[in-house]
Amino acid sequence: MAVPAAAMGPSALGQSGPGSMAPWCSVTSGPTRYVLGMQELFRGHSKTREFPAHSAKVHSVAWSCDGRRLASGSFDKTASVFLLEKDRLVKENNYRGHGDSVDQLCWHPSNPDLFVTASGDKTIRIWDVRTTKCIATVNTKGENINICWSPDGQTIAVGNKDDVVTFIDAKTHRSKAEEQFKFEVNEISWNNDNNMFFLTNGNGCINILSYPELKPVQSINAHPSNCICIKFDPMGKYFATGSADALVSLWDVDELVCVRCFSRLDWPVRTLSFSHDGKMLASASEDHFIDIAEVETGDKLWEVQCESPTFTVAWHPKRPLLAFACDDKDGKYDSSREAGTVKLFGLPNDS
Repeated sequence: MAVPAAAMGPSALGQSGPGSMAPWCSVTSGPTRYVLGMQELFRGHSKTREFPAHSAKVHSVAWSCDGRRLASGSFDKTASVFLLEKDRLVKENNYRGHGDSVDQLCWHPSNPDLFVTASGDKTIRIWDVRTTKCIATVNTKGENINICWSPDGQTIAVGNKDDVVTFIDAKTHRSKAEEQFKFEVNEISWNNDNNMFFLTNGNGCINILSYPELKPVQSINAHPSNCICIKFDPMGKYFATGSADALVSLWDVDELVCVRCFSRLDWPVRTLSFSHDGKMLASASEDHFIDIAEVETGDKLWEVQCESPTFTVAWHPKRPLLAFACDDKDGKYDSSREAGTVKLFGLPNDS
């Protein structure tokens, strides 16, 4: 006899019990075939491995577009690049040159050899993994905290602590435009079509500008508190925002309406990543786990245990592998010393 879903309890369903869905969400009658399939996969691939990367905490991790390399940026003023071998990351190089913390980095959207770093030293640097050299240093007006590369590869946008966003030509390395905002700018991103530019802000809003005109299109009141991070799904159907109210909200790109909320975290949502097929969303905070949700239902698919707050998460562009970095302390020798490791979840249990 089939047991009704309600009688199974939330843990069997992989949901977080009543009240975890936004009121407008319809509750599904049980896990979807996709959820069951991925849970089966992760039962055999639930291993997380740590890889030494830096001498201080890791702020940002990102995969190259071909998935062959993972880059990390750290408080130790460097970036590291790893090669993904079968079930492990092998450190290829450490990139020195910044005079302050590397707060965020990203790769060129279609060239797997180039990545760019944003630093508190008032510069951004573009690096080439083939020569392991810095190919450009661009001076900016303030301490840089966030960066993104446009989907067409032509422009890099960088935001600083004074809420100025500078648009830099990726070929000439010169500033094309600069916008001073009157609100606290958190994360920035183009949409996948490259014709709109999104900013999350300290008032809980998502501000949308036309691109390249940079004229205001819309401001959405997304959250009652600080809207921290934003990510677009690779399929171009949704984007997600995370906020200080511990909620992740999923938005329809075309309609600009919220379609569902995920509320399993208890702390401000710092970082988000969609899987390559757009079907899973990882979100993390100061909670000691990373939530992995099925995008279409909001159901809990898995949780990745961690021992400290998570700063950054990134799904591999082709495989169900999640790179992340936490505020780890090296407990073996000195509990105050930062460990600076990069972690990889989704490895075979027997690896």
